[in-house]
Amino acid sequence: MPVCRSAMARAQLPWRFLVFFFFSFFRKPLYTQARLTSAHLKCLLLCWLAVLAGSWVVYAEYSSRSELCRGRRCTADTCAKYRRGLVDGSACGSLCDKNTLELNKCLSTHATKQVYSGMWGDLEGVVRCQMDEVPAYDVGSQMGGRKEAAALFDTPSKGTSMEKFREMILDHLKTKVGEEQANLGELTLRALAAADANKDGHISLAEARSAWALLQLDDFLLALALQERGHMPKILGFCGDLYVTEKVPNAPLYGLRAPARVPAWVRRTADHWFTPTWPHRAKISIGLLELVEDLFHGAFGSFLMCDLSAARFGYTGRHDLKVADAGHIVPEATFREAIREQSCEKDTDCVYGVDCFTSCDLTKRRCTPEVAEPNLAKACRALEDYVLSGAPSDIREELEEQLYACMALRGSAERAEIQHSLVLNNLKTLLWKKISHNKDS
Repeated sequence: MPVCRSAMARAQLPWRFLVFFFFSFFRKPLYTQARLTSAHLKCLLLCWLAVLAGSWVVYAEYSSRSELCRGRRCTADTCAKYRRGLVDGSACGSLCDKNTLELNKCLSTHATKQVYSGMWGDLEGVVRCQMDEVPAYDVGSQMGGRKEAAALFDTPSKGTSMEKFREMILDHLKTKVGEEQANLGELTLRALAAADANKDGHISLAEARSAWALLQLDDFLLALALQERGHMPKILGFCGDLYVTEKVPNAPLYGLRAPARVPAWVRRTADHWFTPTWPHRAKISIGLLELVEDLFHGAFGSFLMCDLSAARFGYTGRHDLKVADAGHIVPEATFREAIREQSCEKDTDCVYGVDCFTSCDLTKRRCTPEVAEPNLAKACRALEDYVLSGAPSDIREELEEQLYACMALRGSAERAEIQHSLVLNNLKTLLWKKISHNKDS
């Protein structure tokens, strides 16, 4: 009996507590009740809005990822071509036979260009795979669309000699980067060396077709052209037009990748929280300026930087700049040829990516091929907040003046080559003098 009474007493405790709370609440003055009720309602409303907004962001991110992330399908198509003998490469065996090349986190921003972080044995890398078909909702590719997959892997045709293949590559590079470039023979040799995946001194038909498909990709061509400069991740291997590069340890530039649907002010706040220290940012900035030098009248022609957002770049543990995504760095000759054929009604119709724009020739209703800004002006605009924030007081004013002079550059760099070089060297010198004594630099 005592046990039953104890259990009944415990069961009545919650009700007694509620009754006590109810009467004590209503014994309070009315203004206190109103204040508490209003505070409770506001809190409840804010919590509900937070849950609703969070649920929407998660759903939107998931639905967009499901459309963008189709890497398994892309690798399956590549392996099907490999097993049919259409393609070959140093990554084919690991991807299709041994399963030692694995795709992990999806980094894709366009459905036709699948990008994943991956593991190749014990080596971390980034896997880039091209989808054969172009979905109706994908508007990511603005110019130079890929050929049909069947035609792409029929080139070169069976029976093509090595000399003929070399001529094909040379002619293709002339179209891509311009006939006037004197070092295209050396770039052709690099392409042939890369095509010999197993390094046996011979290029099979499948290897040649893989190399030809890869050379259609501007980012692969850029990595090949700048492989010794250090700003581009090294190419580790390929299979068809799927290829693997080194992983950039810290990307994007600020160190945190926020979802695209997060408000801009939240991303900016997070950027400033996770950004490296100023001396390290200065070193990274010098790396971006050096990349501009490499792309302007480089050994294998000029390239245009058409998207300088922070997501496109990263840095190593030693704070050396690396290009994390070269998809919007295009050969200038290719850009001019494509933009010249683009119809327009106004200047804003003549744009590629985010940062490459020209003017509209209203008499011909065609875009002019001359870019409005050189790479350097766009790079300085990208660096303004990055390197001015937290800059030492003794150089801040001079640094700000030089950045504004840099951002004021207009027209192509060829028109004002001396001024372009002077501004670039002054900026590099100012930053380097300030950090050269820093042991981390």
